[in-house]
Amino acid sequence: MRRSLLPALALLLATSGPAPCLAQVAPPAPRWAVVAEDLPGEGCTSVMVTRSASADRATMTSHSCDSTSDRSWMNVVPRAKYAKGATLKVYRDAKDTRGPKDPEAKVFGEIAQVRETYGYLNAAYPIMNEHQLAIGETTIGGRRELKSDKGILEAPELFRLALERAKTAREAIRIIDELTKQYGYNDAGESFTFADKQEVWLFEIYGPGKDRLGAVWAAQRVPEGHVSVSANASRLRTLNLKDKDNYLASDNVFSLAKEMGWWKEGETFDFAYAYANRNGLGSRRREWRALSLLAPSLKLDPNAENFPFSVKPDKPVTLKDVMAIFRDAYDGTAFDQTAGILRENKGVWEKSPIANPFAPADLKAALNIKRERTIGVPQATYVQITQSRAELPDAIGGVVWLAYDNATTSTFQPFYAGITRVPASYEVDGRREYSRTCAWWAFRTPSKLAHFRWQDMVKDIQEVRNGLEGRLLADQEKTEAEALRLHKEDPKKAQTFLTNYSVTEAEKAVDAYWKLADKLWVKFGTRF
Repeated sequence: MRRSLLPALALLLATSGPAPCLAQVAPPAPRWAVVAEDLPGEGCTSVMVTRSASADRATMTSHSCDSTSDRSWMNVVPRAKYAKGATLKVYRDAKDTRGPKDPEAKVFGEIAQVRETYGYLNAAYPIMNEHQLAIGETTIGGRRELKSDKGILEAPELFRLALERAKTAREAIRIIDELTKQYGYNDAGESFTFADKQEVWLFEIYGPGKDRLGAVWAAQRVPEGHVSVSANASRLRTLNLKDKDNYLASDNVFSLAKEMGWWKEGETFDFAYAYANRNGLGSRRREWRALSLLAPSLKLDPNAENFPFSVKPDKPVTLKDVMAIFRDAYDGTAFDQTAGILRENKGVWEKSPIANPFAPADLKAALNIKRERTIGVPQATYVQITQSRAELPDAIGGVVWLAYDNATTSTFQPFYAGITRVPASYEVDGRREYSRTCAWWAFRTPSKLAHFRWQDMVKDIQEVRNGLEGRLLADQEKTEAEALRLHKEDPKKAQTFLTNYSVTEAEKAVDAYWKLADKLWVKFGTRF
């Protein structure tokens, strides 16, 4: 055991009163051939669901914003009109700003503004606009040679511009193509997961190379009735560009790979291997897990290098199913991060209080646990799951379910596409300092406290989480029926109703989580 870990371990082991008999019991024979290491794949996850694959005919996309540094504030940006010839500032590191009017925000350049922009729910990566167009994200890196130093558009700003200007996923892709041709893409490789009221698309983009303006990209529609996943690795393989209903790509998608020596004419073109790789076990394992949770009958190999682009789920996918994916830590699999961390309690062997799937890597190493990058993670800034539904008016059909911090310990709150504001506490950024006025810290505090005594504390957290979230899910149909009734009378009445509902419910959750944090201190504080 590393000497530097002894004080921390002594403290953790002492939390159960008399020193427990902690045992690292040999787990079952492992079913994997490669040990997960700190390979590429430590960032975000996105799960996509098509209309006929979902239980309520909603398209869904999602995003666990797992960077550990992105801003925690969010707000509603309203629809706006501009004079002919107006320009728009675009920013560098927009996802790190302190607020909507951060005086230290770094301007990257200016582009031409359109005459009218759509309203949208804005977070570190803008999420959904008033037409129910939604975007999720995962960073996929790509070859270093592709990074451009000429462009002025980074991924979060492309999210913003797409939501301000597009009504559908196809339109968003076209707009991004036009903007990057004119102003250039200046970011690492990114996966954008688009969902509109009818379709779901996976879009992957890279820079065009040093000293070049533009981008190289490809997109594939998720087949109707299927689900897909992105987890920090390119998922696009062969491109049938004759099939424009299902594949799209930049003009240079083949020529750039050929020029750079990454593909030879006459060979099968593989987008993922031309512009990136599939080496990251941390990515592949999450792909396997998400697809396997939705389609266990496929019995996918957790060691495979590649998985199907999409699969048909074994049963219709519910919102709750997707929430469960973002809380998953491989429990009950060969990759379980708590298996074998036991103590003897009154003659019975049970999991030790420190058996924590999200324990720091050095503690796992000390306990001889093979570290896996799970889907649920403590470094999440927030997790979003979106629903877009064609059968309902846009203001009601579009909803963002957002959980701050680790979704495992947090509750998902609904924010409808037509709302005009969020709670004041959601507009406070918590990255630079702790604040009781910041909603993010309300959810983060119990999550972090639970690391001291996970197995016991998480029960209290889940009781609060499940109570809040269960009521919202149970009431969703009734809430939307009332909104629809009001919408038929006057759309503004429905907008006011849904704004008040979203804000009030979020404020209730914030208050409940602050009370939970105080309870955890009182209930367990004397044992730390």
